[in-house]
Amino acid sequence: MAPRWQPLETVLERVEARGRAGRLLAQFTRFGLAQAGACAFAGCVFLGLGLSTVLPLPLARYDALLVYLAAVTAVFWALRLESGRELLAILGFHAVGLAFELFKVQMGSWAYPEPALTKIGGVPLYSGFMYAAVGSYVTRAWRLLDLRLTGYRRAATAVVAAVVYLNFFAHHWLPDLRALLAVAVLAVTWGTWVYFTVGRTRYRMPLALSFVLIGFFLWLAENLATLLGAWRYPDQAETWTMVSLSKFGSWTLLVTVSFVLVVAWKRRHALVEDAPAGQSA
Repeated sequence: MAPRWQPLETVLERVEARGRAGRLLAQFTRFGLAQAGACAFAGCVFLGLGLSTVLPLPLARYDALLVYLAAVTAVFWALRLESGRELLAILGFHAVGLAFELFKVQMGSWAYPEPALTKIGGVPLYSGFMYAAVGSYVTRAWRLLDLRLTGYRRAATAVVAAVVYLNFFAHHWLPDLRALLAVAVLAVTWGTWVYFTVGRTRYRMPLALSFVLIGFFLWLAENLATLLGAWRYPDQAETWTMVSLSKFGSWTLLVTVSFVLVVAWKRRHALVEDAPAGQSA
């Protein structure tokens, strides 16, 4: 843990010394702090969404959010919260997300009803930052938790992820293959473990399980985002309703795409743990 967290770590070590329950509490706290650090950019996105609903703004809300999130990105880079290399990866997520948004909005999957100068094809440019937040989470979690993989099938997983991404476009005309692709993701990641460090302990979990967990929390985040008016689904046009549970599955599949992009960006020596040693999470 960084030096500035040392007083907290001292407290956690005292809690940890009180037995099994104390250790569980200490490890859960450490893990929560790491997750909070990984979600820093996403937290700024939600802060901007929340404040923009209650504060008077000198320009249209979507335009203000674009300026705000561009500034947040610059601050993260200036404070070295994101490295230059990580920033480039996150901008890649931004570009991929905007392409996705342009298509989906044109197909009527969801809408951005508020006016703005910075809208292209009905899509405000700030929306790409929401995908950048997912990329930021994955890259920061990789660093903060010291992620490594074993049994990762690079080519097969990349092919399945590419088909997953294409299916989100093609299902408007062709049969929706999401159920089959979920099975394919499970098949290509079977036996793949992701290792991560909390405190001084190394843990592991199946890679597919990590996709499901992240997808679930993204679904919860989507509910909050639509409640704050980030965008609207057709059934939310008149009044807000919870996002369909089917979107949980969609997010789980999209996490696969995000993960493959980060793996492609990472160097090979940072991916594989040659001598696994850890506890199952």
